[in-house]
Amino acid sequence: MFRALDRTELVIVDCRAASTDVFLRYLKTIDLSSVLGMMEARLTLLMPVNHEADSLDQIQRVVEELSDKASYVVIRNHVHGDSFTLYDRSAVRVRILKKLGGKEITMTRMEEWLVEGLNRENLTVTASAGHPIFYLLDRQRLLSWQRKLYAEIESAAGLLLPGQSSAQPSNARTERQPV
Repeated sequence: MFRALDRTELVIVDCRAASTDVFLRYLKTIDLSSVLGMMEARLTLLMPVNHEADSLDQIQRVVEELSDKASYVVIRNHVHGDSFTLYDRSAVRVRILKKLGGKEITMTRMEEWLVEGLNRENLTVTASAGHPIFYLLDRQRLLSWQRKLYAEIESAAGLLLPGQSSAQPSNARTERQPV
């Protein structure tokens, strides 16, 4: 992950579910603060949350360990439902948003048959726009979902993209490739 920073200024690492302990152990072992300082880099963590206590626990543990050594974007993931009561009432949410300058973005639920079709054909949402496996209105659903997600990402651009400001107009970078 850090070697990639020799070639580019933005590295995205997707950790497997429930990898918090491995992730935190690794960052402690390398002395994250020193590494970030030497590289003149910053770490932004995108952390999904849903209705389950475990997703909140994962976020709490990361924030307790890393505190202000990282920036935070919490992804309100609607895939399993629309209730975020545990997270909404949590002290860690207040800490992330008020004390650590974090952001929240929303990822709406995509219809199951669309997810299954994308997975079956190994397609991104962008690639599905011209693929015959999806009917016209399903392609439109996918593109609409993607536009909503991109708008959410734009709202947190200052934390997600090097040299970007969240204050830029939302149409400033509409031709970006899929996330």
